[in-house]
Amino acid sequence: MGDDFVISGKMLKDALISAALTLSEMKKQVDELNVYPVPDGDTGTNMSLTLANAMNALSSVSDEADVSEVASAAASAMLRGARGNSGVITSLLFRGFSKGLAGKKEAGCDDMANALEIGVEAAYKSVMKPAEGTILTVARVASEKARESSFMTNDPVSLWNDVCIAAEDALAKTPEQLPILKKAGVVDAGGKGLVIIFNEMLRAFRGEPRTVSAEPKVVSDGKYSFSVEDDETLEITFGYCTEFIVNVTDTAKKTAELREYLESIGDCVVVVDDEDIIKVHVHTDHPGLAFEKGLEYGSLCNMKVDNMRLQREKKAAAVKVSNEKPVPAAPEKQFGFVAVANGSGIEAMFTDLGADAIVRGGQTMNPSADDILRAVYSVPAETVFILPNNKNIIMAAEQAMKLSEKTICVLRTTSVPQGMSAMMNFDPDSDFDTNRMNMTLAAEKVQSGLVTFAARDSSFSGHEIKSGDILALENGRLSFIDRDVTRAAYKLTRKLMKNLKKNAGFVTVMYGADVSEDKAAELENIMRSKLGSVDVNFVRGGQPVYYYIVSVEPNG
Repeated sequence: MGDDFVISGKMLKDALISAALTLSEMKKQVDELNVYPVPDGDTGTNMSLTLANAMNALSSVSDEADVSEVASAAASAMLRGARGNSGVITSLLFRGFSKGLAGKKEAGCDDMANALEIGVEAAYKSVMKPAEGTILTVARVASEKARESSFMTNDPVSLWNDVCIAAEDALAKTPEQLPILKKAGVVDAGGKGLVIIFNEMLRAFRGEPRTVSAEPKVVSDGKYSFSVEDDETLEITFGYCTEFIVNVTDTAKKTAELREYLESIGDCVVVVDDEDIIKVHVHTDHPGLAFEKGLEYGSLCNMKVDNMRLQREKKAAAVKVSNEKPVPAAPEKQFGFVAVANGSGIEAMFTDLGADAIVRGGQTMNPSADDILRAVYSVPAETVFILPNNKNIIMAAEQAMKLSEKTICVLRTTSVPQGMSAMMNFDPDSDFDTNRMNMTLAAEKVQSGLVTFAARDSSFSGHEIKSGDILALENGRLSFIDRDVTRAAYKLTRKLMKNLKKNAGFVTVMYGADVSEDKAAELENIMRSKLGSVDVNFVRGGQPVYYYIVSVEPNG
C-alpha cells in the first residue's frame, strides 16, 4: 500500500459485515472455550448476535458513506443489540471506535490508533473490577500496538496487521494470566471472539475473499457421524435439541428401549450404538428426563442442549432490522419495574409482586440492551427499576439505562431470589433513594441456590466435573457435585440456611420444567419434615436449565 492509503467508509463497512458473518460461522468454536460448566448464554453466541445487529444496520448505509457514518451506524446498532457481558464489551469497543472516527471522511493510521484507544478506555470503565487475561487484555494490547505502529507506518492496513498479531499474542498468553483458563487448557473465549473480528476485518481491508463457511450440523465423536436436519426447516414441536453420548456400563439393557422412551418424550430421535457407546439426538421439552434415562445405561459425556425456539427467534431478530425508535409510555405513576425472568411460574411471581413488564431471559438466553430498553419504555412510570436477575445481564441493563430517555435504576440482582426479595421490600410511599437502598439491602441478604447439570467436562474451582454431573450453586458459586437432584437440592438448602446462622425464616423452592410433580412433592415432604419451623413454600417455576431455584430469607 502507498503512503497515502486510507480506510474508506466502504472498506470499513465491508470489514464489519465480513466480521459479523465469520463470527456467526465460528461462534461454536468460541462457545466451546467457556470453562464454566453450567449451561449459559455463551460468549461466541452473544458476540455474534451483537455484531449481527451492526451488519443489519450497515445494509442500509451507502457504499459512498464516510468512514465516520459507517462507524456510527455500526456502533449504535451494537449498543442496542448487545447481549451478555461479552457483547456489551464488544459494543463499547466499537462505540469508542466510532468516537475516534467522528467527523472523518477516511481513516488513517493515527485515526485507527485513536479509535482503538478510546474504545479500550470505555470498555475498561464499564467493568467494576477488570481482570487481566480476558477480552479487555486482548483489546488493550492490540490498542497499544496500534499506537506504536502508527509511529512506524502511514499504511493503516499494515497497522491493522500489527494489531492482529498483537491480539493473537495476547490471546495466547491469557492462560498465564487466569489460572482457570490454564487448568482447563483453553484461551479466553471473549478474547478469541475479538481476534476473529480483527482478523476478518484485516482480510476485508486487504480485499481478500472470505473462506470460512458454515459447518454442517453433524453429530460425531470419531467413531460414528450422522447428519441432523437443520432445525430451521422443521416445525418445532419440542423445544430443546438434546444430544449426549453414553459410555455404556450396563450392556444387558436394550438400546431399543432407550429409543422407544425418547420417542415418547420427543421427536427427531437418532440413537447409534456399539459395544462401548450410545450416541443420542432428540428434540424434547424435557432434556433432563432424556439425560436421566441415559444414565440408566452408563455415564454421560458430550451433553448439549439448545433452545431451538430461542435460536429461531434470535436468527429472525438477527436478519430483521427495526429502525423504529421506541416511544416511552406517558407516566401514570412514580415507580415501575422491569424484571428479567424465564419460566411461566417465575414470570407470574414477578408480575404478582408488581413487575410492570417481563423480559424473557436468563442464563441461556441473555436479552439485548434493546429488549430491555423497549420493556422500560412500555412502563408508564417516571422512574423504572430494572431487575436483571443474572450477572451476565447486568451490563446490558446498564447499557439500556444509558440509551434511555427515561429515568432508570438498575438494581444489580444476580439471581431470581434476589430480584424477588428486592421487589418485596419496595414501599410505594417511600422516595427513590430509600427504596433503592432498602431493595438493594434486601437482595444482598437473601441466600440463593441453584441446582443444575454440568454441560461439559471441566476442572473448575477445585472440582473435577464430568458432563451430566448434578451441580449445586451457592450464591452463584459452585458448592458441590452430586448424582441425585433431590438430594442435592435438600443439601444445598441446608447449606444456605446455615449461612444465616439459625436466622433462616423462609424457604422458597421453584422447581423447573424438568422436575415432575412427584419429584417436587418428594423434596417438599423431606424439607417439611427435616427443616423444623422454617416456612417452606414450593412453586412450579417452569424454568429451563435449573432443576431447582432455592431462596432462603432471614427472619425480620
